[in-house]
Amino acid sequence: MKMQVVRGVVATALISCGSMLSACATPQSGPLDAPGGSGPAASSTYESSYTPDTAFGTSRSSNGGSFDAVENALKPNQTLGFGDNTRLLFTYPEQFDCVVQPGDDRNYNGKPAELDPAEFYTPECQVGAPSTLAPSGMTSKKTDPIYVLVPFFETDKKTPAFSKKLGVALKKLFGFVPDAFKPNPGVPVQCPAPQDQPATCTMHPLQTDLGPLLTQLGLLPQNTNLYVPLVNHDHLLKNDSLNLPAIWWQVIVVLVEDPSAWPNANGTSGITSISKLLAAQKAKRASADVPSNFFLYFSSKSMGKGMASMPGMTR
Repeated sequence: MKMQVVRGVVATALISCGSMLSACATPQSGPLDAPGGSGPAASSTYESSYTPDTAFGTSRSSNGGSFDAVENALKPNQTLGFGDNTRLLFTYPEQFDCVVQPGDDRNYNGKPAELDPAEFYTPECQVGAPSTLAPSGMTSKKTDPIYVLVPFFETDKKTPAFSKKLGVALKKLFGFVPDAFKPNPGVPVQCPAPQDQPATCTMHPLQTDLGPLLTQLGLLPQNTNLYVPLVNHDHLLKNDSLNLPAIWWQVIVVLVEDPSAWPNANGTSGITSISKLLAAQKAKRASADVPSNFFLYFSSKSMGKGMASMPGMTR
């Protein structure tokens, strides 16, 4: 029952508000117990990163089957994506960036970033709190988006989260542990790639802050950081962005709440195009777009329908 309620809250709130999440639910105390009420002092309860357990090995599971030739041929700085119902090859020449601008207070200590060196102790990659600028110096509005599809459903309750502590926290928040936070998700994902450890992906951050998103949904108090390991996810580009040299892309998060809408590994079903994403959002099978201050730098090349491999990939 709680799982259905939370899914409905997330889908309804995000779809009705679109990218303007600040107009959503009034923040209130979330289900996790925090001393002292809301505000910067209370947020310290949530500010510990849920470090993944080490017992899960050094690479992710193939989700019940072997990786295909395309996945096995990826170089260490490559991942896959989808666009216009085809597979895409992403190559990352450098690491991610999470933009913090003057006037920002992303660690909620009451000090603007330009006067707070501690704000840069770790990357502040926040979902639901976009920046107005991209690392390129262009505005975010003029930066190509990459839609990060997150499996916000649970296929097997017996499969644990990245850590026991994280699993307990997620159950308090949502009533279930989404596959996004599991070392062995029940669906195929593009990140982590086969060579990556659980909760990692090449040239991506090790953690993101879900505090702004969950605060705006009324699930956490105001001014709360909730750092979690990098979630399992897929990538989706617009039809006119399939073949581009390395550029900065703004991460737009979409929570996929219906397992039947999740893409299979080779992209023959599920959300593999913008039109299919829009249809899933309209049917409330996926949330609306959630912007971030998180950017990735990569080139994209279409692999074409039915292609097993392409130049630039190892075998």
